[in-house]
Amino acid sequence: MEEQVSREFPSTPVGRASSAEPLVADTPQIKPRRRGKTRTRIVQIVSVLVLVVVLVFLWRFLGDKSSPRTPGAGGRNEVVPVEMAAVTQRDVPTVLKAIGNVEPLSTIAIRSQVEGVLQSVAFVPGQEVKKGAVLFQVDSRPLQAALSQAEANLLKAMAQVRQGQDIVAKDEATANNDQVIAKRDANLLEAGVIAREQYDNDVAKLKADQATVRADQSAVANLQAAQKAEQAAVENARVQLSYTTIRAPIAGKTGNLAVTAGNLVQPNATTSMVTITQSAPIYVTFSVPERDLMRIRQSSGASGLTAEVEIPGDESNHVFGKLSLVDNTVDVATGTVRLKATCQNDDRRLYPGQFVNVVLTLGIQNQAIVVPSQAVQIGQDKSFVYVVKADMTVETRTVKIGTTIENMTVIDDGLKPGEQVVTDGQLRLVPGAKVQTRGQGGGQGRQGGQGEGQGGNPGAQGNQGERRRGGGNQNQ
Repeated sequence: MEEQVSREFPSTPVGRASSAEPLVADTPQIKPRRRGKTRTRIVQIVSVLVLVVVLVFLWRFLGDKSSPRTPGAGGRNEVVPVEMAAVTQRDVPTVLKAIGNVEPLSTIAIRSQVEGVLQSVAFVPGQEVKKGAVLFQVDSRPLQAALSQAEANLLKAMAQVRQGQDIVAKDEATANNDQVIAKRDANLLEAGVIAREQYDNDVAKLKADQATVRADQSAVANLQAAQKAEQAAVENARVQLSYTTIRAPIAGKTGNLAVTAGNLVQPNATTSMVTITQSAPIYVTFSVPERDLMRIRQSSGASGLTAEVEIPGDESNHVFGKLSLVDNTVDVATGTVRLKATCQNDDRRLYPGQFVNVVLTLGIQNQAIVVPSQAVQIGQDKSFVYVVKADMTVETRTVKIGTTIENMTVIDDGLKPGEQVVTDGQLRLVPGAKVQTRGQGGGQGRQGGQGEGQGGNPGAQGNQGERRRGGGNQNQ
C-alpha cells in the first residue's frame, strides 16, 4: 500500500517543500479508502465463518438423523426403550388358512315347459320357499281342452275294442258250431248216412269260420293298440296340464323375478323366470397348495376334518363345518387342490357367492414354541426377531415361522423357551443396541443426553429432540 501511495503521491524533497503542496493536505484522501477496504475484508471473513458454522450445524443435525446410531459411537451409549415378551410354549392347533367362496348346494333356474299367459305369481322375490310350493300359475284352459279331447278319443278306442271283442265272440261261436257239425258228419259218413259232398262242405265252412275268428282277433289287437295310444295321449295331456302349475323343485331362497302376471311365457326360454338357491346346508369352496395334500389325507380320520369359516365384518361369530370333498385332481395351472366344506347354515349367515376366510384344523401341535406376532420382523429373504440378552443388549436371530393363532406365531426353529424378544420399538434397534423396558429410567436417559449436549457436543440437543420424536413411532 505504501508503494501505491508513493506512486500516486511522489515524495517531495525537503528543500522543495516551499514550492510543492504540503503533504498534510493529501492525508484525508488516503484514510477513507484504507478504512473501506478493511471493513469489506472483515465482512467477508465474518460471512465465511458464519457459513462454516451453518454447514457444520447442518452436517451434525442431518447426519444424526439419517445415519443409524451405533452404541458407543461418538462417546454416546443410547438406551432404547422397548417392550419385551418371553418365548413360551403352548399347545396350538395345526391349521391351514385359505380364502374361500360360498356356493349353494344346488341352484335351480325355473323355466316354463308350456306356452301360455302367466296368470299369477305365488311368492315374493327373495322369499324362502319349501319344496313343492306353488310358484307360478299359467293359463291352463287350452291344455285342459286338449286333455278332454284325448280322453274322448280314448273312450272311442275303448268302445271299438269292446265291439271287436264281441265280433270275435260271435265268430268263435259259429266256428265252434261248425266244428260240432263237421265231427257229426264224419260219423254219419262212416255209417253211409250222408254223402261225401255234404261232409266236405261242412268241413270247408268250419275252416272259413275259424279264419274269420283269427281275423277278428287281429282286428281287436289293433284296436287295443289304438286304445293304448289314446291312453298315452291322455297321460301326455295330463302332464302338459300339470306344467301350468309351476312348483318349487327344492327348498331354498328365490332370487330376482324376471316375469310378472300377464306376460306370455315360452317353453324352455333362454331367460329363467326365477332362480332358487339351496343355502341350508351350503358349501364353502377353497383351495390349498398341493404340498399340503398329503397332510390333509393323513390327518383326515373317521370323523373328518373341521373347517372354521370367518365372515368378514363378523369375525367374532364363526361358522363351523365338515370337510366333505377333496377334489380328485390337482390344478396344473395353479398347483392347488380344491376342497369343499359343508356347513349347516341354519341361520342363513353364509350367503352364496360370499368370500370368507377358512381355517382348516389338521390337529394339535403339543408344546409348540410361540411368540407374539408383532415380535416377528419380515426381511427380504428371511424372518427374524430381536432377542434381548442378559446384558440388556439385543441381537438379531433368524427364525423359521409356522402358523399364526390368536396373535401368536409358532416358531419352528431359532428360539428357545424363556428367551426375551422385543415386541415393540424395533425401528430404532440395531444389533448390539442397549435396551430397557419402556417406562423405566427414561428421565435419567434424557438428563444424560442433555448433560452430554452441554458438555461440548453441539448436536446433542438435536439428538435429544429426535429421540423424543422417535419414541412415538416405534410401532411402525
